[in-house]
Amino acid sequence: MMNGYTVDINVDVGEGLGNEARLLPYVSSCNIACGGHAGNEETMIAVAKLTKEFSVKIGAHPSFPDIENFGRKPMEMSCADLYTSIKQQVRGFMNVLRTEHLALHHIKPHGALYNLAMKDEKTASVIIEVIKSIALPVKLYVPYGSVIANLALKEQIPVMYEAFADRNYNEDLSLVSRDKSNAVLNHPEAVFEHVFNMISRQKVKTISGVEVDIKADTFCVHGDSPNVEKILQYLTEKLKELHVKIA
Repeated sequence: MMNGYTVDINVDVGEGLGNEARLLPYVSSCNIACGGHAGNEETMIAVAKLTKEFSVKIGAHPSFPDIENFGRKPMEMSCADLYTSIKQQVRGFMNVLRTEHLALHHIKPHGALYNLAMKDEKTASVIIEVIKSIALPVKLYVPYGSVIANLALKEQIPVMYEAFADRNYNEDLSLVSRDKSNAVLNHPEAVFEHVFNMISRQKVKTISGVEVDIKADTFCVHGDSPNVEKILQYLTEKLKELHVKIA
C-alpha cells in the first residue's frame, strides 16, 4: 500500500489518431501536438475541448518541424531557426487555449527534440529560452538528471521529472532506440511493474538488467501505442488499488 502517494500520468495526444476521448479519462495531464510533428489548429481545438470534459492538465508538445518522420529523427537546424519553430508552435497552441479559456500547465518537447535536449546543451538552451519568453508560469516535463533539467533549475523554471511507462531504458537513462525490438513495452502487466518499481524504489531496471536510480513525478504513456487504452486502464486500476492517487 502507498497511502498518500500522488503521481501524474500523462499521454501524448492530438497526433491524428482520434483516440483522445478514450484515453483522457485515465490520465491527469496530456501533451497536445502543436503542428511540428503532427496536429493543426483543428485538432488542437478538438483535444483542448476534451480536456475540459475530463479535467486534464494541458501541455504543449512541440517538436522538430518534421511531419514526415513524426518528429522522431534529429534535424540539422540553427539555434535561431529552432527557436523560431518552437516559439511559433507554442504561441499558436496558446492562442487556441486562450480562445477556449484554458490555461497552459506545461511544455514537453517531443521525440528527437526531447531526446537531444536530454544531453545537448545547445538544444536544451533553445527550449529554455522559449519558456523564458512566455510571460506565464509554465512547468517543463524533463528526464531526471538531464542537461535540460539542470538548465531549467538554474533558470528557476519549475520542472516535473518524467519517466516513460511504456519504454525500456539504457543504463545512462536514455531510451532504448525504437529501431530495437525491445524498445517498447506493450503488455499492461509489464508496464505496471516498470512504473511501480520506479515509484516504490526510485529505480528503473535497464535492458542490461542493471538497476539505475531515477526520479519521476509524471509517467508518460504514448498515445500512438497499439495497446495504449488497455495499458492505461490496467495501470490506473492497479495504482488505485495500491492507494496511489493520480492527479
